[in-house]
Amino acid sequence: MIRTRLTQRYNLTHPILSAPMALASGGVLAAAVTSAGGLGFIGGAYGDTGWTMQAFKDAGGGRVGCGFITWKLAENPDLLTRVLEREPAALFLSFGDPARFASEIAAAGVPLICQVQTLRDAQHAADVGADAIVAQGAEAGGHGEKRATMTLVPEVADWLAGNAPDVLLVAAGGIADGRGLTASLMLGADGVLVGSRLWASAESLAHPNMVKAAIAATGDDTIRSTVMDVARELNWPARYTARVLKNAFTDRWHGDLGGLLQVAKTEAARWSAAWDVGDVEVANAFVGEVTGLIHGREPAAEIIENMVTEAEAMLRGAVSRLEE
Repeated sequence: MIRTRLTQRYNLTHPILSAPMALASGGVLAAAVTSAGGLGFIGGAYGDTGWTMQAFKDAGGGRVGCGFITWKLAENPDLLTRVLEREPAALFLSFGDPARFASEIAAAGVPLICQVQTLRDAQHAADVGADAIVAQGAEAGGHGEKRATMTLVPEVADWLAGNAPDVLLVAAGGIADGRGLTASLMLGADGVLVGSRLWASAESLAHPNMVKAAIAATGDDTIRSTVMDVARELNWPARYTARVLKNAFTDRWHGDLGGLLQVAKTEAARWSAAWDVGDVEVANAFVGEVTGLIHGREPAAEIIENMVTEAEAMLRGAVSRLEE
């Protein structure tokens, strides 16, 4: 077993959190991750009340957390109150200022986890009372920014050590196996947030065609872009782009945002229809660079067990080499 401050504070067997991925991280996946010894999160994401409440039901009473896209939660803040009434294990916020919601979360006695993409945002999250900070590198699937996991995590770790030592640090972006878990611990993290690898798990709600495309792809086949948000008619803040699998849609419109805006209504309808049926040539799979390390759609428990077993072997091997 790998014991860290994360496992101790959240009473986990393994220092692994699942990412609250929009439309993929339902209650079944969240409960499966928790049952496997990590902590699973429901992807409340865009603030659909019905979807989120159903996900809690699907979790079957399991100990799970819930995550939201912060700027979108601001459009439906009552949902936060309803979720806190469910006594989640933690509340996860990303992509926006968490200050507006921090006091309500604290009053409910629920740990606040803030995902950040810059040192400045990590500092702000600590200031508003985050119990844990997820430092997300640009390798990650879905939305993020420009910093790489390899440098962002230790920079945040150094700042926390000197200024907010009780705040936990979790690494995210490019973590799919025991190598990523081991490296993250060495960089100063207390654990990892796993997104894309669990997006491709048996319990994920991701469309089978999307997962099949991800299994066949390599990290070279991903791109950071905003055209998917235009197609979905989502008003994402300009600072964030999303990493997805490249396809005919991104080939046509990435680099021609102005042209896409002129036909946005038509393309939005086409993209939405393709998403519903899993047409990967039009709709994009939201997956990170670790797509090249995904080779099957195993159950979440198997993914986590393999990750931890590999990490334990690597850590023991590192100690053995030092002793020699």
